Amino acid sequence: MSELEGARKKINEIDEKMAKLFEERMEVAKTIALYKKEHGLSVKDHAREEEMIKRNRNFIDNNAIEGYYVDFLRSVVDLSCAYQSKVMNGLSVSFSGAEGAFGYIASKTLFPDAELKAFPDFVQAYRSVEKGDTDCVVLPIENSFAGDVGTVMDLMFSGDLYINQVIDIDIVQNLLAVEGATTDSIKTVVSHPQALEQCAEFIMDNGYDEITYSNTALAAKYVKELNDKSIAAIASEDTAELYGLKVLQKDINTSKNNTTRFAAFSRSQNKPVITGKRDNEHFILVYTVRNEAGALAQTLNIIGAHGFNMRSLRSRPMKDLLWSYYFYVEAEGNINTPNGRDMIQELSAICAKLKLVGSYLDK
Repeated sequence: MSELEGARKKINEIDEKMAKLFEERMEVAKTIALYKKEHGLSVKDHAREEEMIKRNRNFIDNNAIEGYYVDFLRSVVDLSCAYQSKVMNGLSVSFSGAEGAFGYIASKTLFPDAELKAFPDFVQAYRSVEKGDTDCVVLPIENSFAGDVGTVMDLMFSGDLYINQVIDIDIVQNLLAVEGATTDSIKTVVSHPQALEQCAEFIMDNGYDEITYSNTALAAKYVKELNDKSIAAIASEDTAELYGLKVLQKDINTSKNNTTRFAAFSRSQNKPVITGKRDNEHFILVYTVRNEAGALAQTLNIIGAHGFNMRSLRSRPMKDLLWSYYFYVEAEGNINTPNGRDMIQELSAICAKLKLVGSYLDK
């Protein structure tokens, strides 16, 4: 046997071993895909992928081929993600609105291969997951200009779902109308209340009347069907293209830094095992306290004593009890640790109701 034949024989033996290992790896990837489907997680996890590549490249002793190994790893990751997408085929994601709405854009960003199902409002979209009609729901939780989305916060408190990931979507509102309309012909604008609030200065400067609608995309659809040159919608450019409307004016937001945080909710709580501290680890708690002096302060002291930095604290009225409130806390850090579990146990002792809504890494 020549030296060349011997080398080729050796490669064939290595390839056979690699094939078995590849098959084994893809079976594990399938398990991961099923977990992601159950917990409403995206196929792509860029932070995890970079951590894996950074760690695994150290297994190579020959510096001359280290870069090729990194390319190999990235190819394997791409193949794994493609296979996971196939396994997750049939994942159904609910959102509020219609195709073209910002909820649709957020859902498509998080779950590009999923079946997206539209619902007329936040509550119905949320309940569809609770009932098992869909696998997860993507809903807005906060806008950088207009603030909290109260209905969704109330669902966090009263509902059974968990947040497992959060994504920021830049919101650019535009004035959309039928062909032949102009900014001067418009007398009334139609959109979701938050969109109207985000564009309040533009609306006031032009003296437009307002009509509230359940969401921006359906408002655009309504304007198209009405075919009235005096009525415009406030929505995304995607919506204009979808419904055949003309963009009369772009970027009419009062604030040019307009971002909405969307969360993916599912029936199962994700408890990631994180080996090192990340700056983008967060968790959300909702709870009630006894109606006595210092009760709220006591809960905040417990959170602080365990080293978790709160980035927001809000109160919301409880619908079934007059002048009673629940509290929403969003904090930084990994709560899925012994320290986090100890904090939850201490809070449970003094909170009338306590729910860990979810833990996640910001996208």
